[in-house]
Amino acid sequence: MRHAIKMLYISAVFAALGTPAIAASPNPPQMPHFRFVNYTTANGLPDNHVYSVLVDGNRIWAGTDDGLALYENGKWKTYNTKDGLAQQAVLSLALDKRTGDVWAGTMGGLSRISGGRIDSFTQFNSGLSNDIVYGVSVEGENVWVATAAGACRLNLSTGEWSLYNERNTPMEEIWAYGVSAAADKVYFAIWGSGLLEYNQQTDVWDKYSDPDHETEMVLFKDQGLIHDIVSSVSYVDKIAWVSTYFGDSRYDGRYWHNFMTKDSGLPSNFTNFVKGVDADHAWFCTDKGLAYYDGVNWAVYTPSLTTGKPEMTVRDAAGNISHIPVTTAPVNNYMLGIDFQGRDIWVATAGGLSHGIYETQP
Repeated sequence: MRHAIKMLYISAVFAALGTPAIAASPNPPQMPHFRFVNYTTANGLPDNHVYSVLVDGNRIWAGTDDGLALYENGKWKTYNTKDGLAQQAVLSLALDKRTGDVWAGTMGGLSRISGGRIDSFTQFNSGLSNDIVYGVSVEGENVWVATAAGACRLNLSTGEWSLYNERNTPMEEIWAYGVSAAADKVYFAIWGSGLLEYNQQTDVWDKYSDPDHETEMVLFKDQGLIHDIVSSVSYVDKIAWVSTYFGDSRYDGRYWHNFMTKDSGLPSNFTNFVKGVDADHAWFCTDKGLAYYDGVNWAVYTPSLTTGKPEMTVRDAAGNISHIPVTTAPVNNYMLGIDFQGRDIWVATAGGLSHGIYETQP
């Protein structure tokens, strides 16, 4: 109930903030162009609500509200509870690059898909913190898991589970919404408790919070995490990209750089998911479209919020915005996840799955 009240409150505040006016740009910067091919229940998806997407070579996994879908050789296959999946709604996905195993976080437990077999872990048969698994990340022999009741780690070599919550880490709230693990550090996105950092070398936890203490107006622009309600985190090239429902942050281990609609190319401050490409480039999945940042300029891909027609806009460093002619767009403007297949992108949305096929700009 408390979680639902927070969501309603945030939605109301966000709606009141509005979006900035659009200015014209005479010479827009060169940004990636895509031809979008969209997939829905009409052509194979088990459900149009796609929470997560994972690229596994030529195989594409989509976590939907009604099963785990696999796209391979032009065909769809669906895994559900009768196949051993912990629960129908698949919220998160991760790939173990050493073994090829796929890990799926669901509303009812954590599942491993390995060689066609599915094994599931729950609170009752394992050390999983909670059966609602919002995020999963594999690093080496460890599987790191973000749940509705804190975080946990499964050591694949020993089978040992370690639990992390308000009793042994700095987190205050225990809703862990996302996790991104690397050999040096592991980051957790904690709803209402900021960004949690675990140093793998020193075994020390640290916490980064909004310096104005969750005030809905940002008072200290680049002095810390933009907001304590963190929805996801992506740690790549020693940079933590952090999404919240009131803007986004980039943290290099020393300095913060925050992004909001009023001074960036974000189409909305309400960001569900962020995925870094490298230290300078990142993708942001918002409730009003997909945004790409190249370290200087921004591009947004979405069906128009007013007409539903394909739309692409580009914002340069000076704040000038241009409309770029396009004929295709992602299937829905409510974005929930993204992954990369070479220069192509795959996007999870509330209305289906979209494949952005990279094209040279005309």
